Amino acid sequence: MVAISSSESANEKTAENNISFRWTYIVLPATILLLSVILAAFFYRLLPDEVAYRFSGDEPTHWFGRGGVMAWVIILQLVFALLSLAITYITTSASRRLQLDETDLNRSLFTIMGNLMALPQIILLFAMLDIFLYNAYQIKLIPIWVIALVVMVLGGIILVVFFIRTIRQFRRQHGKSLRE
Repeated sequence: MVAISSSESANEKTAENNISFRWTYIVLPATILLLSVILAAFFYRLLPDEVAYRFSGDEPTHWFGRGGVMAWVIILQLVFALLSLAITYITTSASRRLQLDETDLNRSLFTIMGNLMALPQIILLFAMLDIFLYNAYQIKLIPIWVIALVVMVLGGIILVVFFIRTIRQFRRQHGKSLRE
């Protein structure tokens, strides 16, 4: 008679069910970083040597060198993307150490956590685009505070929807485990 549970099969089962890092956990921050790099590369040749980056109404009040503006917008986007990566990687590593099972609920929570950094990235992307459009074509977008408010409200609504879905998933999973 062969033993049903051996240490080898238990280790294989644990390895299969453990949470692992997935790129979908940070797809939005990575996409926004890539879009920012593409926009910066496109606009670089169109910008003057001195770039207006702060405005009062529609008039520029502060100027900075083109290279400095490019470096700041890309570095800030990179910091947010790396922060998202670090948070997600550390959390999934800790979950592996705790030997948590990979469930739909855990994947949803990690997706929310990792992609949450996209909210400030979106605001920064619009600020970058506003700076680039003004300096290249003298076009001003709507004020950044309006964009920030819209992004925060929509982000809050999306978070509430995700958390409601996650709570429902948890209740369904918890209900199944109680019935079994």
